[in-house]
Amino acid sequence: MVEEQSRRIEHEITKIVDDLDKSFLRKMQVEMHLCAAKCCENQTASLDSVQSCVERCSLPLTRSQNYVQNELQYFQKRLQRCVMDCNDSVRDRMPASPSNDDISKYTNEFEKCAKVCVDKQIGLLPNIVKKIKSTLAKGNIPDTVSD
Repeated sequence: MVEEQSRRIEHEITKIVDDLDKSFLRKMQVEMHLCAAKCCENQTASLDSVQSCVERCSLPLTRSQNYVQNELQYFQKRLQRCVMDCNDSVRDRMPASPSNDDISKYTNEFEKCAKVCVDKQIGLLPNIVKKIKSTLAKGNIPDTVSD
């Protein structure tokens, strides 16, 4: 059952990343390459100035990719904290020497709790995606994102 929940999360994250790539990041990648090509066309520029130009071209895409990655990592950390709370709760109630029936009972309780965590976090994804898309559309990507 835990594997099924992991697959659900992985599937949802993959869908989001694919959507963000097609909606924003791929276009930014094209713009970055076109910009970098223009830098390289300048035959009078020094090697250092061409390199600096290329780096400036890549900055918006890099910042956007980092922003998306940080937001998705934060989502995953929230999910992990919820699942760890389930684990702690079950361990706190488990007897010192659990029987096989106890182990089965508490494993089932943990799996139910973990499923609730997954359901809750998946329910938050539409708002997270909306926030990410809004930020990317505005183009004011924060330099660093804190937890």
